[in-house]
Amino acid sequence: MNRHQRRTAAKSAKITPGPHATTPAALCELGFSLLQVGQVAEAEGCSRQALTQEPDYADAMHLMGIVAFHNRQYDHAVEWIALALRQVPKPEYLLSLGNALQQLGRLDEALKAYDRGVMFKPEDAELWKSMGNVLIKMERSDEAVLSFQHALKFNPRHLEAASTCAQLLFNLKRYDEALALFNQSDEIEPGRVGLFQVRGICFEQTMRFEEALADYNRALQLDPRHAETHCNVGVVHLRFFRFDEAHACFDRSLKLNPKQPTTLTNKALALVEQHRFDEAFVLYAKALAIDPDNPSTRWNFAMHKLLTGDFETGWAGREARWKANVGLIERNFTQPLWLGQESIAGKTILLHADEGLGDVLHFARYVPMVAALGARVILEVPGAIHSLMLGMSGVTHGVPRGFPMMPAFDVHCPLSSLPLAFRTRLETIPAPVAYLPAVPQALCEEWQSRLGPHDRFRVGLVWSGNRVHKNDHNRSIALQALSPILDLDATFVSLQKDPRDQDMVFLRERAEILDVSEHLTDFVATAALISCLDLVITVDTSVAHLVGALGCPVWIMLPFTPDYRWLLDRDDSPWYPTARLFRQTETRDYAPVIDRIRTELQNLIGAWRPTPEMAEAPLAASASPDEPALTS
Repeated sequence: MNRHQRRTAAKSAKITPGPHATTPAALCELGFSLLQVGQVAEAEGCSRQALTQEPDYADAMHLMGIVAFHNRQYDHAVEWIALALRQVPKPEYLLSLGNALQQLGRLDEALKAYDRGVMFKPEDAELWKSMGNVLIKMERSDEAVLSFQHALKFNPRHLEAASTCAQLLFNLKRYDEALALFNQSDEIEPGRVGLFQVRGICFEQTMRFEEALADYNRALQLDPRHAETHCNVGVVHLRFFRFDEAHACFDRSLKLNPKQPTTLTNKALALVEQHRFDEAFVLYAKALAIDPDNPSTRWNFAMHKLLTGDFETGWAGREARWKANVGLIERNFTQPLWLGQESIAGKTILLHADEGLGDVLHFARYVPMVAALGARVILEVPGAIHSLMLGMSGVTHGVPRGFPMMPAFDVHCPLSSLPLAFRTRLETIPAPVAYLPAVPQALCEEWQSRLGPHDRFRVGLVWSGNRVHKNDHNRSIALQALSPILDLDATFVSLQKDPRDQDMVFLRERAEILDVSEHLTDFVATAALISCLDLVITVDTSVAHLVGALGCPVWIMLPFTPDYRWLLDRDDSPWYPTARLFRQTETRDYAPVIDRIRTELQNLIGAWRPTPEMAEAPLAASASPDEPALTS
């Protein structure tokens, strides 16, 4: 018999008051038993009878409060329980008071009641659980987690505490902690379809895909008509490019719920990965017809419009990023947003970073264009690249993100919205050869000294990006995969920050790769090193943008379906004149990409000759810093 069956059986049982229930204590005990089986009127009769005998009997007042709570008369419940507390400050009274106050929306008072309760009885799991619930309503999530953890410390089998805390941690994206509590909840009451569905998503978010599939399949065994779970199974198959299985799952989901935008969007994503763009855009249109304001659908649709060269639709659609679940936070400045419609001549504009470091470097090209409109430009960027941007052309003042004293400004614009503000089209992409400030000559000389004689072709290497990036499995490779090029007659220099464990082992074993990571203290140091190299070979990371923005030669390895800015079916980049693109084919294998790079690199090395000038430290390629220097 499960919990629901036990409750049903208990409610169907009738309790008949016996002649022994004559004292106030016995009447109250009977009244609470009656409440447990749903005999509310009879319970009220017991409490009134007890109060007739002893008007100040606290348990009877408490019982009257609980009866009022069951009748949804929460004001009366608070009054009765408060009377009981005046007689005896019991923790169970404080628990009931807090519950009634919660129902009235008096959350601060409810929290105080629970807090008083745990002072009297700190081992009471129910009080801690209720405190957690009210803290969730007050949007004090971290404190709520601690409250649930206290509840589970004193009662490890408290199902509601385990389940609620697991869901809260899931919502906070603390997936590993959530999984532990989902597992604890499953041990308390196994076989719940809802748990399998949510825990499957949690496994998926932590890249434990086989376990995610197992939970989804368990959920479907219990509820085969749950459309969302079929969709989730399809997403896992898509992760491994199992397109037939993915489409079958999405189709089953759509058969059960034809108007589910999420499923239509995920099926469109599968079609995009197959480069079946026209079919994908039809599905995006269907999803948007059902839910025009769905931010995730609008975001994905926009990104793929940009990928296929439709910049007009794409830039406008990317403004959905603030509400899409892509990890960005809208700043909500009181000053108006500028998107190019109004004149900013004579005004001060704040240009602020809103996405990753690579995006900042990519869109920094627009900063001088904003200044050319007659505006005074304040540039706010992450601290990691603030020093690199000092002296950026067109900027009069700059601050690192989080700077406590932001200068006054009239309007603002996120850096990633500047292409929209300037109505950028494929044929109007601003592509200066270099636009970052000059790297300090002294740093270049330091690198020249570390690198030694420039008597061989110098190649910088970057093979992996941010490991928590959702597309990291498509963008990054193991260092060992670059083995085919390492026997060429060149000096290979690692530009990789934070190599992964397996790469560190390989790096220590291969003396032909110069590891200078301890000296790559910031982006300025990395830029100075890049300026001393002949070529950088990289996967799609912020370093690719850094090299391109410095105007230095860069070869970029791309997955079959790349980030939107690299477009499709071309080996050059309209954004970076010095970049060359090496793309995967539909096999989605980097080995042929690296073989092509080896051939091209061998030819380049064969044609390269050192010059007398190479004995001197070179100047970094950069934009001319003719404009006022950025100050910090």
